[in-house]
Amino acid sequence: MKNLVKTTALLTFLFFVGIVANAQNTSFKINKQKRVLLIMSSYDDMGISGKQTGTWFQELAAPYYILTEAGYEVVFASPDGGETPIDWLSMKAPFTTDYTDKFLNDPVAMYAAKRTRKLRNIDYNTFDAIFVPGGYGLLNDLASDQYLIKLIRDFYESDRSIAMVCHAPAILRDVKLTNGKYLVEGVDLTGFKDAEDAEIELDRHLLFSLEQELKRRGANYKSVKNWAPNVVVSGPLMTGQSPASAAPLAEALRDRLKK
Repeated sequence: MKNLVKTTALLTFLFFVGIVANAQNTSFKINKQKRVLLIMSSYDDMGISGKQTGTWFQELAAPYYILTEAGYEVVFASPDGGETPIDWLSMKAPFTTDYTDKFLNDPVAMYAAKRTRKLRNIDYNTFDAIFVPGGYGLLNDLASDQYLIKLIRDFYESDRSIAMVCHAPAILRDVKLTNGKYLVEGVDLTGFKDAEDAEIELDRHLLFSLEQELKRRGANYKSVKNWAPNVVVSGPLMTGQSPASAAPLAEALRDRLKK
């Protein structure tokens, strides 16, 4: 009789242990949400030209909705933290889109965009991917930000996704792998082309040419006609040519994170 009682007690104990373990595993799966760090420029000045710049709005709004609606957490960051500049031209027709209109009328999105996290205060090892929207401002801060350059190297070498659109691939210019080789050497990629800068007469105001610098580093730079969507994927590196590439690039990142 005593043995029966002990056996019953043991089985009851194991049954409840199984329930707790199963609950913990379920909770872990529910809480293991993929995280994307969306990094914006804090710079809004194109030097002596007097032109205002910043992040191109579509390249912020499209990935925000495409990724959050897929169930991923998106965290906004910038070198200085706080509110970041948006290129004023991208907030006007014909450059606005359904995504930008939705963003402007979304109090949660606007709140997050006005309170970006300071990039250097973030432990980027807790993120599964980064997305860097374009705009001319980043040529002045993100392209030479040593913390971001190290972040990109670490993401690339750990096979974590790096999505960059428009002028953002310019940040790759000085990224070296731990073996001393330039990350872009022999890698297929794209980004805003010289002909597109020239078409809007801003080429003479730039610190450097994205297209020429990446080619100089050995990249296999690939482009299509001006302003057309163009996404190039090379392992964890995913690049888009122009503002029209922001949505398809975000969709490609969304799909890669599902794997």
